[in-house]
Amino acid sequence: MKKLTLNALLVIATSAAASSALAQDVAAGKTSFNKCMACHSIGEGAKNKVGPELNGLDGRKSGTAEGYSYSDANKNSGITWNEAQFKEYIKDPKAKVPGTKMAFAGIKNENEINNLWAFVSQFDKDGKIKGQ
Repeated sequence: MKKLTLNALLVIATSAAASSALAQDVAAGKTSFNKCMACHSIGEGAKNKVGPELNGLDGRKSGTAEGYSYSDANKNSGITWNEAQFKEYIKDPKAKVPGTKMAFAGIKNENEINNLWAFVSQFDKDGKIKGQ
């Protein structure tokens, strides 16, 4: 019985630590998103700017944000955004999609990329945080 109780406590503690880590990732990702804000917006009321709004990016086909004028390279890239695609793209956008209009050198730091994805991927297509 003591072993079962100890195991249950360990699972609860691990879950709490994982939730805390995710919250920290999202907060750090929000800070990292400041690099993106000159061109992109996200959240309720987000509009296209120099780049498209990023609501609902996870699962969205590249080149499909309503009202944004994409490069042919982006429209024809065949990308459906997910964690792996985003992380590869954000490291070097022009290498991932040659001919893209995105004039950004990229983010090389893996931890920062993970945090940025945690922040961006939490928004649904309406700019609301998923699950809230």
